[in-house]
Amino acid sequence: MARLAWEDLPTTVRDSVQSKFGQVVKAETADGGIMPGVAARLHLDGGSSLFLKAIAEDHPAAFLHQRQEWAGHVLPAETPTPRMLWSSRTGGWIALVHEYVNDGARPADLTPGSPDLPAVQALLLRLTQALTPCPAVDAPLIGDNLALLHAKGKLMLGKHSHRLAAADQVLYETALAGFDPGALSGDTLIHYDLHGENILIHRDGAQVIDWSFAARAASWVDAALLAPRLIESSHSPAQVEEFVAGVPTWRDAPPAAVRGLAALWTLFRIYKAAFGPPEARAFRARAADAGRVWTRHCLDGR
Repeated sequence: MARLAWEDLPTTVRDSVQSKFGQVVKAETADGGIMPGVAARLHLDGGSSLFLKAIAEDHPAAFLHQRQEWAGHVLPAETPTPRMLWSSRTGGWIALVHEYVNDGARPADLTPGSPDLPAVQALLLRLTQALTPCPAVDAPLIGDNLALLHAKGKLMLGKHSHRLAAADQVLYETALAGFDPGALSGDTLIHYDLHGENILIHRDGAQVIDWSFAARAASWVDAALLAPRLIESSHSPAQVEEFVAGVPTWRDAPPAAVRGLAALWTLFRIYKAAFGPPEARAFRARAADAGRVWTRHCLDGR
């Protein structure tokens, strides 16, 4: 998906940013990612940099920026994430300005044996410590996020079941049998979308970015949702189990809840691989393949 550039923003939006932070002398559109709108590093005339995300308020994906704006206001200072410095609703646009993570930052390498894995484990612990109890009484609930997964999962197991192999349909139906979404409830503000691109490794440690799906849930849910991402990065299920065992909250994860969540997560990506934006379908299909492996393991091995 082609991103908009800084220059594509309405003059009123650019002026509001510059009146707050100073003249922008250069803007670099971010590589990677599939979210629409503007995502750019802004170089200021004083030599510093900021990171800008912006989207039109009437865009279908604007709710993601709204959630991230909300998170930016409630995340405690000790949260390992770049701070949101400012937000604006100007000229029909949502604009979010965050700290720019130093030039040495890079996405986390989640492959087996990566030296980044201990830092990612430590990051999960730091997030739990900083965000338990949940720092906001108005936090969206995990059930709000699950509703979308349930809706797409129902379509894949019903109307679009012909797109699933018979064995896979049995797999997901079995994994969802007796699944209680309430088992995912808790009092931790979770990120919900941890993967290599959303975890930055830099000279000062690891940080997480993009809080577009932040929700109140059980503290083990972020580890459960990272699990298929590890498989996508070539881990075996046994290696994933070894990794998550190093996350203290994992022992609280009910097996039935883990496998039900895995099934919903995977069905959503199968749906998106079939019906989502064409440029993202291959990405979704790879994630779905990993999710299927993890769901099978959760059903047979946990």
